[in-house]
Amino acid sequence: MTEEKKLSIPEAQRTFAAGIFNKAWELLETEKRTADEDELMINAAHASLYHWRKIGEPLNFQRGEWMVAHVYTILAMKESARHHSQLCLDLTEEYGFVDFDLGFAYEGYARAAALNGDKSICKKYYKLAVEAGEKIRKKGDRDYFKEVLEEGPWFEMR
Repeated sequence: MTEEKKLSIPEAQRTFAAGIFNKAWELLETEKRTADEDELMINAAHASLYHWRKIGEPLNFQRGEWMVAHVYTILAMKESARHHSQLCLDLTEEYGFVDFDLGFAYEGYARAAALNGDKSICKKYYKLAVEAGEKIRKKGDRDYFKEVLEEGPWFEMR
């Protein structure tokens, strides 16, 4: 019989935050989600962000806001996508995040603008995302960012 490992509350929250974030990713990658899975995806993104807000650092908050915004963008929920992409961008600017995280903040903001039909904002932030992507130091991260940037949806704005 194995003994259960007892986790402190912060350890449990870190475990939940990361695990639930990964569940949101898994659902995003599901090709034909049901309406129930869409709701679960929203809940997972918010739950992960909640736990990161309890025990994480600003970078975790920024990445969590990106995930929430991305989920709402994929589900074409305009106002929520705009709201959370703005929060992600605000955190990015407030804390001076660069590299991978700056690129994704711009990508998320551009994509939410596209969803909302804001062509000039989409174009501006897409260009900023491309420029930030070129400056990502690690080749693997840079290549991954470029791949995500090229994927849809762009709501006929690109």
